[in-house]
Amino acid sequence: MSNKIIIKTPSEIKLMQEGGEKLARIKKILAKEIKEGVSADEIEKIATKLIEKEGCKPSFKMVPNYHWSTCINVNQGIVHGIPRKDVVFKKGDIVSVDIGVFYKGFHTDSSFTLGINLNKEKRDFLKVGEMALREAIGKAFIGNRIYDLSFAIESVVRRGGFNPVRALVGHGVGRDLHEEPQIPCFADPTQAEYSPKILEGMTLAIEVMYSQGSGNIFIEKDGWTISSSDGKITALFEETIAITKKGPLILT
Repeated sequence: MSNKIIIKTPSEIKLMQEGGEKLARIKKILAKEIKEGVSADEIEKIATKLIEKEGCKPSFKMVPNYHWSTCINVNQGIVHGIPRKDVVFKKGDIVSVDIGVFYKGFHTDSSFTLGINLNKEKRDFLKVGEMALREAIGKAFIGNRIYDLSFAIESVVRRGGFNPVRALVGHGVGRDLHEEPQIPCFADPTQAEYSPKILEGMTLAIEVMYSQGSGNIFIEKDGWTISSSDGKITALFEETIAITKKGPLILT
C-alpha cells in the first residue's frame, strides 16, 4: 500500500473511469451467472475471460501469492475467499463477488453481494448494506473527512440492527490496488478531527463490510478467506469513486 494519499489528475481519473466502466459491465454479467448449482470456480473462469475480453488484467492476480481474478465468499465469508470448485451455490446462500481490473496503468475495485432465493430477513439484511454504501458515497464531497464516510456506514448498519466489521477497511486505489487513505466501516469519535480531509482528485474504494453477528473475524485454514468468527452471515458492497468539484463520481 502506498504510504501517502495520491491525488489523480483529470486525465488519470478519465483512464480510471474507462477501466471502471469495463468493470461495471463485467459485474453485470457475473451477477446474472450466480445461480443455484453454479460453483465459485465457474464464476472465476467467466470473470477471467471477461476481463481479458475487455482488454484488462485481473488486479487480484497482481497480489503476491494470490492466483485468482476474483474473491468469492458465501454466507459467513467476508472477504478474500478463494473461488474453489467445491463452493457450490445453493438456495438461501448469500454470495459476494469482489473483483478488480487493471487498465492503462490503473486499478479499479468493486464488490457486490446477492442472494439465491432468499427469505425476507436476508433480503432486508442486504438492503442495509446497499443503503450504507449509498450514504457513504453521498458524504464523499470536498471538505468532508474520511471519518464522515465511516460514520455514514456505521450509522446505517447499526440502525439496521447489524454490526460493522472493524478489522477490515476500504482504501484508496489507483496505480496501486491498495493506497491510502484507509476507510474504516466504523467511526472512532476521537479521530473525527484528525481523519484525512477529502480532496479533489482522490480515488477511493469505499467498502461496506458488516455482519448479523458481532462483526469479529478469523482467517480460514486456506490462509486467505476471512470469515465471521461466530459463523453469522455477512455482506460486502464496494464501489470505486473519484472526488470531483461536482461531487463523487462513481467509476465502477
